[in-house]
Amino acid sequence: MLKTLPALAAVALLALPAQAEPAERLVTVVTAAEPQTQLMSMVLTMQAVAKGVDTRILLCGPAGDIALKDAPETATAGQPPKGMSPQGLLQAAMEKGAKAEVCAIYLPGKGAGPEALLDGVTVAAPPAMADALLDDDAAIWSF
Repeated sequence: MLKTLPALAAVALLALPAQAEPAERLVTVVTAAEPQTQLMSMVLTMQAVAKGVDTRILLCGPAGDIALKDAPETATAGQPPKGMSPQGLLQAAMEKGAKAEVCAIYLPGKGAGPEALLDGVTVAAPPAMADALLDDDAAIWSF
């Protein structure tokens, strides 16, 4: 019986799920129009930022509105349960070091220029964003 204990222990160790290494970088891509989905994307992204993950946020389509100085109420209104807004959490993530960008075609599609964006939000350069999305050490979250 004692001879089988090491063998059983080895089998038990092999049966444990592998622990994935945390990603070194994160790219959060948000395209959803729904304020609740936008807010949840920022809540989860803030969790990654708090863990020290180098984070980029790419806002495209309706989600780009989060980054506007003159954003619609859907981007700025507090939501339950804590009264947070998508734009408020975007700004908080940026204050903690996240880089926020809008898709390169977002502003031309709106008929606006970079001055319409919140301070610190930039227009994504497609080659650089493609590199970030293809980075083997990056996790991609899409909302």
